[in-house]
Amino acid sequence: MKKKSPQLLLIAFLFLVQNSFAQKLYMPRNIKESYASGIRSMDGKPGKNYWQNHGKYTIDLSVDAVSKIVSGTETILYENNSNDTLKNLRIRFVNNIHKKNSPRAVSNSEGFFTDGLTITTLKIGGEVYKEDGREWGTVGVVKMKKGIAPHSKAKINIDWNYPLSKVSGREGQIDESTFFVAYSYPRVSVFDDYNGWDQLPHTSGQEFYNDFNDYTYSVKAPKNYVVYGTGDLLNPDEVLQPEFSSRLKKSYTTDEVLHIANEQEMKSGLVTKQNDWNVWKFEAKNISDVCFGLSDHYLWDASSVVVDKKTNRRASIQAAYDVKGTDFVNSIKNNQYALDWFSNNWPGIPYPFSKMTAFQGFADMEYPMMCNDSQMDDPIFAQLVQDHEVAHTYFPFYMGINETRYAFMDEGWATTFEYLIGIAEHGKEAADKFYKEFRVQQYINDSSTEEDQPIITMSTQLSDSGYGNNSYGKASLSYLALKDMLGDELFKKSLHAYMDNWNGKHPIPWDYFNSINTASGQNLNWFFNNWFFTNNYIDLSVKNVAKNIVSVENDGGFAVPFDVVVTYKDNTIETLHQTPAVWQTNQKRTTIALKNKKEIKQVVLDGGIFMDATPNNNSWSSK
Repeated sequence: MKKKSPQLLLIAFLFLVQNSFAQKLYMPRNIKESYASGIRSMDGKPGKNYWQNHGKYTIDLSVDAVSKIVSGTETILYENNSNDTLKNLRIRFVNNIHKKNSPRAVSNSEGFFTDGLTITTLKIGGEVYKEDGREWGTVGVVKMKKGIAPHSKAKINIDWNYPLSKVSGREGQIDESTFFVAYSYPRVSVFDDYNGWDQLPHTSGQEFYNDFNDYTYSVKAPKNYVVYGTGDLLNPDEVLQPEFSSRLKKSYTTDEVLHIANEQEMKSGLVTKQNDWNVWKFEAKNISDVCFGLSDHYLWDASSVVVDKKTNRRASIQAAYDVKGTDFVNSIKNNQYALDWFSNNWPGIPYPFSKMTAFQGFADMEYPMMCNDSQMDDPIFAQLVQDHEVAHTYFPFYMGINETRYAFMDEGWATTFEYLIGIAEHGKEAADKFYKEFRVQQYINDSSTEEDQPIITMSTQLSDSGYGNNSYGKASLSYLALKDMLGDELFKKSLHAYMDNWNGKHPIPWDYFNSINTASGQNLNWFFNNWFFTNNYIDLSVKNVAKNIVSVENDGGFAVPFDVVVTYKDNTIETLHQTPAVWQTNQKRTTIALKNKKEIKQVVLDGGIFMDATPNNNSWSSK
């Protein structure tokens, strides 16, 4: 028998070692089926058989400022790109959350409740359906007389109305003559490859999951009401007096902050055309939703900013706010900075839309091209909230995240970008302090069981702080840990690959994991399993210090970065940074060899924003 060379034995050994640590991630049966059928691919890209459905929406809405009734008529040209015949149509109307018999995750006061949706006309493929929607929750079912065949289109016509709630949250009445109108039209619920129809009810806790559609819509509003909406305003000259239309158009091409309409101009009825009603027309394509706000007294500021330096493309930046909304005086400047920073730093992809509007309301909530934020009476915190909502442009709007099931796929990223832009705005010390106090402290100091549920847990199966921590803080920490481990350059390359793969499509967590693995050229399943599929938490301890070797126990289990801060007997200090890679081969214990052989006085483990559950055992001192 021929003796094998030492080099071949070494290669074989390394191969065995590498594959012994490579592990497959848990997948539910329905997700496995999607990959097996070629709809999704293990390289992180959409598979050769990937599909998603699409709608072309033409909507005419009207807002009665006296009765507070929103009414509308819409035509949906719906494309069934799947291989299934759709026999029953699911219609989603989120505003039915206001009906008293709808399930809700939170309690509400009386002013929150309304009678919900009323359908006055419903046609599918020319067939008339006797359906008024009065028994629907946030999802209604229509048993169709003729199914929608695979790879075919169907025309759906709906006329409807519903009342705006008095108690405003994500939408509703802001004051007697200011309204934020979101989730205002019946839409076809998502039909996808891994769950079929999305039938999960909206309960106000979890957020949303929508197809990418094309929208042409109009809003009929009384005179003196300005309408601010998702998409491009198509007819400024038809709804605005010449001076104000001119100001708005100028704002599209300048960095200067322009006051399109001030308090006195709004009060004097000088801004809009003086028809009894004006029809404001908007258009937005390949987008997951549209919404709008309107007011007869809000101040209106506008400017723009270059978001793509290669093409010199600008995005319009607008703000609509009450005269008492002092936080919003800075909205234009703040959003100029935010859109520029997000476009060129993190995530480093040019802002993909034509506009961003900050509207003063109550929700602190994101919408495509808009955010509905409350008055904080704290300009720094107000900027952070606005930064967070604008960051959602990328997750979930650039990519069609299923927020209802996997909130960590968007909230975790928005929290991460909120932290990173906070460093640029206020310095690392201030950003770290806020992040720890607002995103980590409550989680790590609460030992209740739900705090340590795996991040992969469906968002609908979590509640209260368990939902909040999994969606925001813990998920963000996982992304920041990955950034620390890969380094900025490789992390950005991998993030961009994931975003490019799934822009305008519907990624699920395994698409993220696979995209990062492929783009980084590493099998990181050990890391993803550690962070997303376990009950781990953050808790390190110094086990032993001997012969200039520091032994560290990972009692909590999360693969976190940390600094080993060594003070020698001569009072010199050495800091050794450890990336999460230190936990790859053994996730319970690691040893750090110090190059300096001087006598050690003290060793401290410092996780920074990765706050430790039991910090009292993070240090060692010589006797």
